[in-house]
Amino acid sequence: MQHISTTPFGRRPVAAGHLAQRALAEAPLPASAPDKWAILRDLTAARAAFGISDRDLAVLSALVSFHPHLQLAEGDGTIVFPSNAALGERTHGMAESTLRRHLSALVRAGLVLRHDSPNGKRYAARGMDGGLAVAFGFDLRPLLVRAAEIAAAAEAARAANLRLKRLREAVVLRLRDATKLIAFGEELGGNWDALADRARLMARSLRRKLDVAALEALGLEAADLLESVNALLSPIETEEMSGNALESERHIQDSNRLLSESEPSSEQEGLAAAEAPDPDRAVPKLPLYLVLKSCPDLLDYAPHGVDSWHELVGVADFVRPMLGISADAWREARATMGDGAAAVTLACILQRASEIRSPGGYLRSLSAKAAAGGFSPGPMVMALLRADNTRAA
Repeated sequence: MQHISTTPFGRRPVAAGHLAQRALAEAPLPASAPDKWAILRDLTAARAAFGISDRDLAVLSALVSFHPHLQLAEGDGTIVFPSNAALGERTHGMAESTLRRHLSALVRAGLVLRHDSPNGKRYAARGMDGGLAVAFGFDLRPLLVRAAEIAAAAEAARAANLRLKRLREAVVLRLRDATKLIAFGEELGGNWDALADRARLMARSLRRKLDVAALEALGLEAADLLESVNALLSPIETEEMSGNALESERHIQDSNRLLSESEPSSEQEGLAAAEAPDPDRAVPKLPLYLVLKSCPDLLDYAPHGVDSWHELVGVADFVRPMLGISADAWREARATMGDGAAAVTLACILQRASEIRSPGGYLRSLSAKAAAGGFSPGPMVMALLRADNTRAA
């Protein structure tokens, strides 16, 4: 009967760790043996909990590859006995001194056991029946004994990584909103330097690898920054979207409705279809991202998305007849506001179509204001953003 020795070869003394290794060697195997590569994948996810590095895992993977079966409990036991030269080949030329260091780390972590032969060599001998009678080398039995522990640690590590990812996503999104809103506010005027500096400092912090506590703190700071930005933007007048404006457009429909608005001629439709959007005409001082965020209904008519002002004008031109806006009213809006601003205005009208009785008359009234220099689509966009934030809260 073979005696499995857990004491080290040579002059190395017995330490407390060797007694723990003996307990692992004598522990019962679990009822079911999982795939050895599944254990290794779980250990990769949970490597921090076991205090091992990726290089340690590379050496362990090479050791596992010398076991001939898919499950460690199958066949001729759990001891593998590769030479250092063979291990070096399977670790892509790792130096022998480096191999010894990583093998020692795996033993200290209690993931493999070292069964030294009387002369310190790794080898196996077969019996009369052809099976292994004795083997000296590295025992992979701890991977089986600790499989459930490794799986639980891997699940906890994956959950922690997922939480870290979600926290980072939330910080990035809040910071992106704040940064773009600050840029928009700077276009409108005012002193935004302090908020812009805070945003830059937070963006710099995100370059580092932060833990959960740091990300939670940064998330609170980003939320406070976004709230401060929204508070500065809230005084912007939104009379274009107010009840008075709606009353004005109702008056236009009821008492001064143009025939060309309700019944566009085929000639006018043809002229409108022939007009190609000019993306370089009066591009609004608004981030396209904010326009699309405030007017998500427009994206229903753009299956491939909207990536430029040119595409936004094209989608607005496509949606315009569905709102009952005549070609003449659309042409007038583009002439007075510019193509980009007219497209943003139409997107806002589409977003509030259920509240606007006559989109065509409303667009004409806004075109008249634009001709007098008293209209910009920016407040409409901000009003929609604030309404969306209120609903989300």
